[in-house]
Amino acid sequence: HLQLVESGGGWVQPGGSLRLSCAASGFTLDYRDIGWFRQAPGKEREGVSCISAFGGHTNYADSVKGRFTVSRDSDNNTVYLEMNSLKPEDTAVYFCAASGLTISLSMCLMREESFSAYWGRGTQVTVSS
Repeated sequence: HLQLVESGGGWVQPGGSLRLSCAASGFTLDYRDIGWFRQAPGKEREGVSCISAFGGHTNYADSVKGRFTVSRDSDNNTVYLEMNSLKPEDTAVYFCAASGLTISLSMCLMREESFSAYWGRGTQVTVSS
């Protein structure tokens, strides 16, 4: 069964940290751009971060720069999103998504249309005191 599964969400106090995982089954995350998106209640889904298929290039939304780090673990076919200094406004459902197979060396873009191959169902992150 081909799927992406996010995990690692939960409740954390402001200033805390979480590490989200995006694990693939049935296909490889190699040779694909991987993106992280989030959707807060009553808001549209927005791009958070992405990591390019090649070169380890990363991209971040201004709202999370310096606090979030995306990384790839090819041995475990997993992509991570390390989230530090969390704020209440980071509360959302977080989704990971994979592009189709690519040989492009370009920087990934945090646009949903760039990640048409696979989407996970999301994991809830709640930041509150």
